[in-house]
Amino acid sequence: MDKKDLPACPVETTLSLIGDKWKVLIIRDLLTGTKRFGELKKSVGSISQKVLTQNLRQMEQDGLVNRKVYAEVPPRVEYSLTSLGFSLKPILDVMWSWGEEYKKCSVGNHLC
Repeated sequence: MDKKDLPACPVETTLSLIGDKWKVLIIRDLLTGTKRFGELKKSVGSISQKVLTQNLRQMEQDGLVNRKVYAEVPPRVEYSLTSLGFSLKPILDVMWSWGEEYKKCSVGNHLC
């Protein structure tokens, strides 16, 4: 995303970069280290190859993900978080904690 096109609101800026369900899950899975495309596809879940490719390309363009291609036959491609991508870890940690607390509440009781 071009910096001149970023929203004025910082929350909206963050959401524009990681607001997609798949991007958050990709970041979650890359927080543990470098992964190949197939490993990511399997760990993220029911994402299609096309959607995973689109999200990884956009995240690379936004500076969140590194893509490393090895000159082998067949080619090997690995993905990892950049330092900017890894800086999102505290956000995902808080989302994890919030989700854990929410799951402890009964469905009908939102006063937990």
